[in-house]
Amino acid sequence: MTSALLISILTKNQQHFHPVVSFDAAKDKLLPLNFTSQNTELTNNILSDTKKFSLWVNEKLAAAAARYGIGGYGEHRTVYSISRVFDADKEAEEPRRLHLGTDIWGKPHTSVMAPLDGIVHSFAFNNQFGDYGATIILSHLLEGISFYTLFGHLSLNSIKNLQEGDRVEKGDVFAEFGIQSENGSWPPHLHFQIIIDIGDWSGDYPGVCKFSEKEKWLNNCPDPDIILQLNKLL
Repeated sequence: MTSALLISILTKNQQHFHPVVSFDAAKDKLLPLNFTSQNTELTNNILSDTKKFSLWVNEKLAAAAARYGIGGYGEHRTVYSISRVFDADKEAEEPRRLHLGTDIWGKPHTSVMAPLDGIVHSFAFNNQFGDYGATIILSHLLEGISFYTLFGHLSLNSIKNLQEGDRVEKGDVFAEFGIQSENGSWPPHLHFQIIIDIGDWSGDYPGVCKFSEKEKWLNNCPDPDIILQLNKLL
């Protein structure tokens, strides 16, 4: 299946998707957050200390009176230099820095809802510094086309009683934002990603790729805002 075909089907069905997080466009605000080298406020001193990083995010949201921070799809992020998870296997090789999902930054334990009916494909606790932490991948079938959505940086409670094959109905609260000790040591947020071909991956899938390979990875992971529909509210 091509990226264009899935994008076409998702776009046609946008009005039927359920919000992934609660948001009242009449009163709630979104704040775009930039994690590229252009954001000179984020020093290594802040990024390497999860408490300081979380404080920075919280202060930004409070100053803007925003319920969530959002952004990151296709963003070339310097922040990944803080974790070996994104380094190349060999020192001279290119590290992974290009983000393949959308991040929604907010309060810990924020409810996460299914945008459409799905089946639990897999889940895992990817417990390395900078990794996803608790992760759930759902499989979906829409107009005869199958695809996947990945939800990263969740709470451990989100996967506590989960089983592969469990059915999740559209609008179900099936997960929540995790705290730093269970979400890969990040400020609380959701990483949401669409995946066309998941291959043999289970409970995990790259959310960051090499910049030189961006065309291949972005084609397999279309813009999540097709489902989220939040950028129009910025």
